[in-house]
Amino acid sequence: MKLKIGILGCRGIPNHYGGFEQCAEQLSIRLVDKGHEVYVYNSSLHPYKYNYWQGVNIIHCKDWEDKLGAAGQFIYDWNCINDSRKRNFDIVLQLGYTSSSVWYWRWPKDSIHLVNMDGLEWKRTQYSKPVQRFIRHAEALAARHANLLIADSIGIQVHLLDSYNKTSTFIPYGADIFKEPNAYTLDRFSLEPNAYYLAVARLEPENNLEMIIRGYLQSHMDQPLAIVGTINQFGKELKRKFPSEHIRFLGPVYQKNLLNNLRYYSKLHFHGHSVGGTNPSLLEAMSCQANIVAHDNIFNKGILGCDADYFITHHDITQLIHEHVSSTINEQRKQENLRKVREVYNWDNIANAYEKLMLRAIGLKENEVLPSPARQIA
Repeated sequence: MKLKIGILGCRGIPNHYGGFEQCAEQLSIRLVDKGHEVYVYNSSLHPYKYNYWQGVNIIHCKDWEDKLGAAGQFIYDWNCINDSRKRNFDIVLQLGYTSSSVWYWRWPKDSIHLVNMDGLEWKRTQYSKPVQRFIRHAEALAARHANLLIADSIGIQVHLLDSYNKTSTFIPYGADIFKEPNAYTLDRFSLEPNAYYLAVARLEPENNLEMIIRGYLQSHMDQPLAIVGTINQFGKELKRKFPSEHIRFLGPVYQKNLLNNLRYYSKLHFHGHSVGGTNPSLLEAMSCQANIVAHDNIFNKGILGCDADYFITHHDITQLIHEHVSSTINEQRKQENLRKVREVYNWDNIANAYEKLMLRAIGLKENEVLPSPARQIA
């Protein structure tokens, strides 16, 4: 069966931004290869201005984020949803809910609505308490009004069931295995292979960068800690609070090959994310055979299992820096993480799972087994 599919909720493709854009890119081209008619909504601010990309139809919608900030995202989603009402999509895939679920009453009524519920966005400390309450409300709207919910981690599945009594389908993000290590790329950062520690994250409190820095400084190691991420206000506070010459704030690294080499040659790769689902940055660290030290929470443990070390306090980080893990154990962990990327976090498998869910949803609709948005597929 050929489906007409609309993908909303991202800034657009080809990916120039982040996780949802990567998902839209990887998923759309594979669904096209399977014979489906796929449309991806692009922000008017996206640099790609053509109407087609690798067989995917691109719909450009006005985005006021450059002038209105976060409020512009709501207008952009409104514009995308209104456009989708005239497209006769079989499936509408919403990536995220924060600025789109408030418009649920405008969702096209003849389409099946799948919503990827992302992480626990309302827990992000970058938001004020009123904004956190609003995002929690938006999450509830999405859970209540979507036909089908997609969870990118087991932790999110548990949350949706506990909070809203809603079942969901587990489909994670994906990653490509890194195959081009080149130690010379480290020269531009003045780093030596296996002689530095690394953290790659948005510089926000919930990513536990301050804890990572404190644990590193307490270890009194001379090998530097490199931190990759845009220097926002919180980043400036970290630089002011910890003026050590051993801490290198590298800023954002957009070239994927450079970033993957930084991961590949790091001595330890700290992953402090604590409120997400399947975090793309963690999958990429796994695909680069990094020695991962992750924050101890259900999301990270659900992915890494026994194939990483974990921390809860900065003292744990200090101890892990000083501990010597045998090369045999490290190699076993790396190979097991690569296996997971190949077999679980594989874009071909993920596209197959999305297609299977979409076809099953259409089949249920045709057999009148899906009479209301509240019914879910386990």
